[in-house]
Amino acid sequence: MKSAMSYFRVSTDKQGKSGLGLDAQRQAVARFVAAEGIEIVGEFTDVETGKGADALAKRPQLAKALAAARKNSNCPVIVSKLDRLSRDVHFISGLMANRVPFVVAELGPNVDPFMLHIYASLAEKERALISERTRHALQEAKKRGVKLGGPKLAEAQQRSVEVRMAQATAFAANVLPVIRDIQASGVKSLRQIAVALNARGIGTARGGTWTAVQVTDIINRHARTRSAPSEPAPAARHNEATEVAEPGSRTPLGSRW
Repeated sequence: MKSAMSYFRVSTDKQGKSGLGLDAQRQAVARFVAAEGIEIVGEFTDVETGKGADALAKRPQLAKALAAARKNSNCPVIVSKLDRLSRDVHFISGLMANRVPFVVAELGPNVDPFMLHIYASLAEKERALISERTRHALQEAKKRGVKLGGPKLAEAQQRSVEVRMAQATAFAANVLPVIRDIQASGVKSLRQIAVALNARGIGTARGGTWTAVQVTDIINRHARTRSAPSEPAPAARHNEATEVAEPGSRTPLGSRW
């Protein structure tokens, strides 16, 4: 059976939109490898946090995937769509020129190199159009007197932290029974529990793979939740939110999962 690595890319503010969320990408790649008889031997995922997404320095998992592909031309990197790899023509052309093997599930395994250049050009043009439309919309909003940014930024940030903490707690509550079930079967090692979660196809909050540290986070969060007051005072809620910055608290959604 042929082998390959999969690469997925999402944006923190766009995940799940436009069919580019992690689940949609995984499903597209899974259908492709099943049809082509390919075994996925490694998975890499990047989450964008800002501009410059095509710079490998800001996409470390892509850099690792491509480095591995360079070492083994028989093990390409598979992406669901070309723009998940990059929206930059020069970047795509560079990979092709350096014979870095990659496959786009949407386009099939035998797409012509010329067509890859065309699709890359379209992706780059789409990015430029999106940027231009956004800039134009902001200019028009300013002309109408709309105040951009928002005066309650600190309040919005605080609310965002509270929502993320609540999501992390809910996720932990859903996963903990599975962890307890695995422990009941005789598995005690945190690393082995992580292996069992991955074997069951259960993803982390971000859809990634489990490690012993993440299992510890779930168990610790449950313990903290049980020991916390059921009706915390406003000051207590504030203190919980500030735990995001403390070394002892590792569990806000997205920090480690």
